[in-house]
Amino acid sequence: MRALIGMVLGLSLITGAEAGVPLSQVSHIHGLAVAGQGQLYLATHHGLWLASPDGTAEAVSETRDDFMGFSPHPTEPGTFYASGHPAGGGNLGFIVSRDAGKTWRQLAPGVRGPVDFHAMAVNPADPKVIYGAHGGLQVSRDGGQSWSIEAPLPKGLIALAAAAPDALYAATEEGLLLSRDGGRSWQVAYLVRRPTSLVYVGRDGIVYVFVVSVGLLGSAQGNWTRLQQDFGGGYLLHLAADPADPAKLYAVTNDGRILAS
Repeated sequence: MRALIGMVLGLSLITGAEAGVPLSQVSHIHGLAVAGQGQLYLATHHGLWLASPDGTAEAVSETRDDFMGFSPHPTEPGTFYASGHPAGGGNLGFIVSRDAGKTWRQLAPGVRGPVDFHAMAVNPADPKVIYGAHGGLQVSRDGGQSWSIEAPLPKGLIALAAAAPDALYAATEEGLLLSRDGGRSWQVAYLVRRPTSLVYVGRDGIVYVFVVSVGLLGSAQGNWTRLQQDFGGGYLLHLAADPADPAKLYAVTNDGRILAS
């Protein structure tokens, strides 16, 4: 676990720059993906943006839809899934982009849709298995083309993260939960029962969670280690690792700051 602890040392704040659109103008970040070379995709209330290490950002998506849910494909670079609201109102259903976020199309409306998945997760072992939260736990086993409701949602759900083969984590207002049967039943995954604002599973299998008043935790093979406690009085909402280097982590705070480790 020493290597894991070292990952979160030396956090730096990505700030605005003199040229370009400063990140301070990109608000309501709902999701995060690493583009490489320090660039980040930011799914926001007003479309998808690409942020650069110099602290500037440029719009990527042709529309300014509200991407409330956002998940990159675990093995296909440039393929993103999302859900949320069109700029003109209503729900998007389950949508996909195969050109790195520039254009989008609806794959399915979802059960009782069009749905608005605020929480989504793609199974890294089998990307055809996708989870979404809307009127219950919806599951697709064909890459998002068809959906079924398979279980009720955990109380106070905030975020979902899938792990191989059928493990599913839920960050909730009452703590971190784990299901080993695809969401049909749940058990407590971390004994401190406090609001948990994020859960993320890296390609290396490490599970990251942020627990309010506890901090950022990492788990390898079920052993939890507190990695960082103080984030300037804020808490983390989203986290992503660089696919090329899992030691490079990026996070979004509740007050809109973007941190890099």
